[in-house]
Amino acid sequence: MSTTAVAARVPREALLRFRVRAQGLDAAAAGGRADPAVLDLGVQETGPDGARWALAVRGAEPTYDGRLLVWTLRGAPHLYRREDAAVVAAATAPWSEPDAAKRVFDASRPLRAAGIPVLDALDHVARVMREVVDRPTAKGELSRALTERLPPPYLRECRPCGAVHSYEQTFRLAALRAGLELEPGTSPPVLRRIPGWDGPAASVPPSHDVVRGVLRLLGPATPQQVAGFVDAPVKDVRARWPEDVVPVEVEGERRAVLAEDLDALRDAPPASGVRLLGPFDLFLQGRDRETVVPEEEARKDLWRTLGRPGAVLVDHQLVGTWRPRSSGRRLRLEVVRWDGGDHPVGLVEEAERLATFRGQAFAGFSD
Repeated sequence: MSTTAVAARVPREALLRFRVRAQGLDAAAAGGRADPAVLDLGVQETGPDGARWALAVRGAEPTYDGRLLVWTLRGAPHLYRREDAAVVAAATAPWSEPDAAKRVFDASRPLRAAGIPVLDALDHVARVMREVVDRPTAKGELSRALTERLPPPYLRECRPCGAVHSYEQTFRLAALRAGLELEPGTSPPVLRRIPGWDGPAASVPPSHDVVRGVLRLLGPATPQQVAGFVDAPVKDVRARWPEDVVPVEVEGERRAVLAEDLDALRDAPPASGVRLLGPFDLFLQGRDRETVVPEEEARKDLWRTLGRPGAVLVDHQLVGTWRPRSSGRRLRLEVVRWDGGDHPVGLVEEAERLATFRGQAFAGFSD
């Protein structure tokens, strides 16, 4: 991206409308999509309303069939198309030694002290995991096996557990390198071999390039914002920054968007409808929170460190939060609207859809 190019001004409203359209959040009203684009970047599976609900609100079939659940970006479980396993492994792997060190957090220190590159360590852990998991294996069982087989620089003393085991992020990031997937619906997680696994792909197509994926699905961003999303060093993101981007200015901040998306960004049509987004929905995962939710108190309410709620999306605006209040087969929702206004038209229908998805009956809103 040229630093001298004139940046087109993009209103905040246009960015939000673009994000709604790019992520298929208008899909249900349009009849739905069997294969939403968010599966290119991965759909995070966290909490009871995780990946399947994220697919449902985009009008897609909320099923694990034909899909792959693996630990990838930020060490979180994500859902992808099963046929994309090798490409996903290549696309989401650390890009460099500094990147690998950043992604495994404090696990890098003992490895470096022992003269072991983090990338080599991930490969070694992956080989051991592959040997151990010759059948579906619970995470705890695999962790114990790693403790028996790995040397001290790979292990930590975990005070909460009262045990010595592999570092968590090393464990998670090595799993896909080992060709292991997560069995959906298991807690604690159960890992199993990916059928037909032959290692990561030799190259990554543009459709699955992570940097391009962030720009394509979240809209205009800076290298710093993309790095925050991936949990990678900014230097590595800059080294992979697409050449086919153009500068735009959003709320006074200079960002970039893929050139092919500029017209769609400028001309994104108005969105309509109400969506109950899960706490870790991709719409909420951008690192431009001040743009998405300008009010500081609202941001604090939505992006809590613990007990994060879901978000109420009305047309293209986030207007409040929601929390489930279940009692047996009945679901009530606690909805907080930041402006203190009434529940938006369409919220009851969306709440009923969520209850049906959960196998419950909607019993109204909590005070």
